Amino acid sequence: MSFRPVIIYPMLLLASTTALSDSLTGKDRLLCSAVEATVCTADGICESGPPWDWKIPQFLIVDLDRKEIATTEASGENRMTPILSLSREDGHIVLQGVQAGRAFSMVLQEDNGHAAIAIATDGVTISVFGACTPVPAS
Repeated sequence: MSFRPVIIYPMLLLASTTALSDSLTGKDRLLCSAVEATVCTADGICESGPPWDWKIPQFLIVDLDRKEIATTEASGENRMTPILSLSREDGHIVLQGVQAGRAFSMVLQEDNGHAAIAIATDGVTISVFGACTPVPAS
C-alpha cells in the first residue's frame, strides 16, 4: 500500500468535482461519477484510492422518478438497486436503500452536484465522493 498525503486529497477532490458538477435543482435523472473511495474494515484498516479498485462502478444513472440506481449500459455490468427512501430538502437530495446485505446512503448537493456516498455491510464501510450532472432529455 502506498502512502498518500491526507491533506492534498480533499483539495484535489474538491477541484475535480467542481469541474465536473452541475446544478441538479428540479432534475430527476442524473449521471453520477465516483471520484475517490475509502474502504475501512472492522479491524481499523482503511485504504483510499480510485473506486474501480473495489469494483465500485465509475458511473451510475440515478433515476429519481423510478427510484432506482443503475450502472450505465456502456459498463456492461447490468446492475440496479432500488431507492427505498428519497427526500429533497434544504438544497440536498438524500437517497437510502438496502440490497444484498448492504445499506447505502447518498447525499447530493442540488446547487453543484457534489455527491457523498456511504455503504455499509458486515465488517466493512465504504465512503465515496463524486459528482453528478443532469442527464439531458432524449
